[in-house]
Amino acid sequence: MPEYIGGLLSVSLSNSADTFRKLYYDNGSHAGCIIYVGTSQANAESVEAIKKTLTDSRGRGAFKNLFLHAPGGGKDGVQILPFQQITAKDEFLNIKGSARDDILAAHRVPPQLMGAMPDGNAAFGDVEKAARVFFINELQPVMEAMKHVNEWLGVEVMRFNPYALLLDNAS
Repeated sequence: MPEYIGGLLSVSLSNSADTFRKLYYDNGSHAGCIIYVGTSQANAESVEAIKKTLTDSRGRGAFKNLFLHAPGGGKDGVQILPFQQITAKDEFLNIKGSARDDILAAHRVPPQLMGAMPDGNAAFGDVEKAARVFFINELQPVMEAMKHVNEWLGVEVMRFNPYALLLDNAS
């Protein structure tokens, strides 16, 4: 069974997160905030002007606002109430980061060799050292296993060049 099989769920999760986010923003039917006018002092002309401004200001895929006019609705005549989905922390980045880490772990490749960026002010360390360790611990055993095909066939069909970073280190 391939070692990467455990990472397939993370690949699927990452794809689902991308798909959800794209559809969410393409849909454009999610609301930005509720504009609540609860005073009876707002006349019909002002209410229509607010509605027109809200309708004209939104673009394709933009957050849409909900206007609620309730004459005699109580205290605080005009309020802007944000929806929780707007003020909530964007979990998309957390899901993507977690999935990325799982996928890297499944392939056992150091993140700096995959072009991944460290979080915050962190650093991954020496790229050459990581590449050497990766070759010795991961690639070399796979290459040795693949050379058994040569023995099985009785002819050399697979040959690998020496790893350049190890050659430089030996001199």
